[in-house]
Amino acid sequence: MATIDLNRIATFVKVVEAGSFTGAAAQLDLPTSSVSRAVARLEDELGVRLLHRTTRKLALTDAGRHFHQRMQAVVAEADQATREAAGFASEPRGLVRITAPHDLGLQQLPGIVATILARHPGLVIEVILTSRRVDLVEEGIDLAIRGGRLEDSSLVTRKIVASTLGVFASPAYLERRGRPRALADLARHECLGYSGRAGKQIWRLQGPRGDESVTVPVAIVCGDMLFLRELALRGMGLALLPDGNVAPDVRAGRLVRVLPRHGFEGGGLYLVWPSRTLVPARVVAVREILAAELAALTRSS
Repeated sequence: MATIDLNRIATFVKVVEAGSFTGAAAQLDLPTSSVSRAVARLEDELGVRLLHRTTRKLALTDAGRHFHQRMQAVVAEADQATREAAGFASEPRGLVRITAPHDLGLQQLPGIVATILARHPGLVIEVILTSRRVDLVEEGIDLAIRGGRLEDSSLVTRKIVASTLGVFASPAYLERRGRPRALADLARHECLGYSGRAGKQIWRLQGPRGDESVTVPVAIVCGDMLFLRELALRGMGLALLPDGNVAPDVRAGRLVRVLPRHGFEGGGLYLVWPSRTLVPARVVAVREILAAELAALTRSS
């Protein structure tokens, strides 16, 4: 049997509920002839008569009564599903999956997630903290917070703020090892690497003379800025860290920026999502709060 048009089934159910083709047509905002034709075509497709038609009233056949009992629940379920789907397109509710680096996630996301849920209690938030570059499409991620320089891709990005990195150390380390006065001095210091291999690394910075580089000894490497910040706070060495991330430490005297005229543009802080089109309302709501709150936190630091 060919697939039956659900619209014709819904029309038949409405006719039974209204007690007439005219009443159903008024409720459906359709011509009476269109309603009658839809039911007739449904009967043709099923190969059975559903209604006895007289000049005074309609009466269900045995087949029609059985069909109506079964289809009433189907039509109601379809109507509910349609309303729910429309709600997902217009109202922020449901699951939103966010990924972010450990350092940023631990420092800034808890407060932002609390703000999101306070404004939109119908949302459910899942946060995945990882230094791994997640495939948003393959892993079903709605939004990613990423720092640094983004690779070209088909993903949609919004730059929240530009970021700069500088060389930082604790006062205890500088008291023990002395303060570098020139870029070349870094070669004689203990340094902490964000990426690459331990041993020797080339740090490239912009300074008064433009782009400069120095080969530094690196005993510890970790792809997590929060971990490197903790090492620097403990006096373990010099670290290249984002200015915004360590601004509270600098104000409190826990970290000192050495070679303040040297640093480099780290790319920035970005929101990333998979597609420009048909972005669910739940994702749009979370995205806009994330963008506003991250920008505000960066300004305040």
